[in-house]
Amino acid sequence: MDNSGTDAMRQWVFRWQKAGPELERIRREELIHTDVRQSIELLEDAFQSALVNYPATATSGLIEQQRWFMRLKR
Repeated sequence: MDNSGTDAMRQWVFRWQKAGPELERIRREELIHTDVRQSIELLEDAFQSALVNYPATATSGLIEQQRWFMRLKR
């Protein structure tokens, strides 16, 4: 990596070091002031849609994964 790339990376790291504590403070404030009941209500339609459009399967997917591995092995 050339010198300008190294300098750019250092600047990027410096910016994130400065932003990190502020972002963490914002995250904590949002968690403290979040209305969980309202959030659940807002997500209810999306949850119901997922249940209808992507029904649960009978397995965890490991059987399908093993089928793929066996196909790839051949």
